[in-house]
Amino acid sequence: MMSTLSASAGTTLHGAGTSANSAAASTMTAGAPARKPGVPPHFSVGDQVRVRIAFPPGHVRTPFYCRGKTGVIERLCGAFANPEELAYNRDGLPPQPLYRVRFTSRELWGEGASQDVIEIEIYQHWLDAVDGVDAGEQAS
Repeated sequence: MMSTLSASAGTTLHGAGTSANSAAASTMTAGAPARKPGVPPHFSVGDQVRVRIAFPPGHVRTPFYCRGKTGVIERLCGAFANPEELAYNRDGLPPQPLYRVRFTSRELWGEGASQDVIEIEIYQHWLDAVDGVDAGEQAS
């Protein structure tokens, strides 16, 4: 039997389907101040991505255990102020696309792991396309 666990770098959503989508939509719009346009999304549902291996100093929202690992875009959650900038009292703008990425347990933990999947919400600037073109290069 396959189960799904969710870890969030942004908004915590419970469950899947319509209610989760509604929760995401209301979270993205509720009380949101007018701000400059966000960074355009570079990935689509089903795209295979690799989490960047990076060790920047300070506050980061990308779990260490998924860095360098390959997953599949499950959904675009919206665009949000970058929490890595907000942690230092900066505005976090422009808003960054946040994706829910699905990983197999075996990708994260090795061959001895279960057949479960783990979904982690990761901001676009941490993701590269598996074909080798990163999000920054796609924008050019």
